[in-house]
Amino acid sequence: MPKLTIITINRNNAAGLRKTIESVVSQTYTDFEYIVIDGASTDESVSVIKKYVDKIDYWVSEPDKGIFNAMNKGILRANGEYLLFLNSGDWIADSEVINDFIAGNFNVDIISGNTFLWKDNQATYRAAYNQDEIHYGNFYRGSLLHASSFIKKELFDIYGMYSEHYKIVSDWEFFFKVLILHERDYIHFDRVISYFDLTGISNVDEMRNLQNKERTEVLESTLPLIYKGYKILISKYDELLLHEPEYREYQNIKNGKFSYIIKLILLIKKIKF
Repeated sequence: MPKLTIITINRNNAAGLRKTIESVVSQTYTDFEYIVIDGASTDESVSVIKKYVDKIDYWVSEPDKGIFNAMNKGILRANGEYLLFLNSGDWIADSEVINDFIAGNFNVDIISGNTFLWKDNQATYRAAYNQDEIHYGNFYRGSLLHASSFIKKELFDIYGMYSEHYKIVSDWEFFFKVLILHERDYIHFDRVISYFDLTGISNVDEMRNLQNKERTEVLESTLPLIYKGYKILISKYDELLLHEPEYREYQNIKNGKFSYIIKLILLIKKIKF
């Protein structure tokens, strides 16, 4: 059994797929499994796959029911102990990433590394959570990125695969379920793993409302009382932040007056009557 399976899903993104595959096949460590799931693309994607077919252990091009249905197809075909989901358009940061992961000899449930978020030809660095940052509060507003997270395959056997009910948040829901509800092991691998393409469906502005709606649905169905209480807490916190500039101005005025009084006292002490 290989230590790692890399899964790439794609639909009509031949240029992004080429970039993704090239980053995978250029790794100095090569003893891993590579799977490509294509959603019956009508562009040049299949030609790209065939160009690298000798480096791909399994591929298929057929209709699917969406992103997470395609990812689940990859899971069902995977043989690796760990899975890395590197969708078309994302790419591995450099040729030593997989070698460094293997050399780390990890044996925890989820290992998450750092990421460069890629948009408009610019990269923004994002570090993964440290171990003590894996808690409800961080998942309320954020998540791990699947393109930089190595996930033990057995977790999908135990807790189920990605929900095909949601269009956007199923990977977030899986991380939330495994790490928050079931408190499985996690470690931060302090190394850049991938570049994450921010032009995907979940990062298009018009999909933000759907993302928030789906996350709310997950939280209300799993931890309704905690979600309700935390939402109130966050709203109060946000309300306080609105008054922060006024508070800072007050502090500056107060400190300024206090400083003036001290200077006045010192000046009076120097005056001889």
